[in-house]
Amino acid sequence: MVDTRPVYLRLREQIAAAIIDGSYAEGEMLPSVRAFAAEQGANPLTVAKAYQQFQADGLIRVQRGVGMFVREGAADHLRQAERAAFLQEEWPEIRTRIERLGLTPAELLDHA
Repeated sequence: MVDTRPVYLRLREQIAAAIIDGSYAEGEMLPSVRAFAAEQGANPLTVAKAYQQFQADGLIRVQRGVGMFVREGAADHLRQAERAAFLQEEWPEIRTRIERLGLTPAELLDHA
């Protein structure tokens, strides 16, 4: 399945996952726009757009001349937002498919 979302949204999701997982811990500096762009093979302007969304959401702070840092509480905020999005957007489709296939909770847990 091809992901047709804009690149900056895919990068934002990747960074959010890293914050939630603790790869970028609270208080820790994020990679520079250029470094992250080079690592991902992305345009620095696209990475900057992803970072700007985090800044607008209050999840990172910019220290001019130094870098961008993950704010306290960012991981919890992102986790709650991801959970809400999953339950509202993804879970109904998954549940419908589970029911259509006649899968039981035990069968699902056996394959976890």
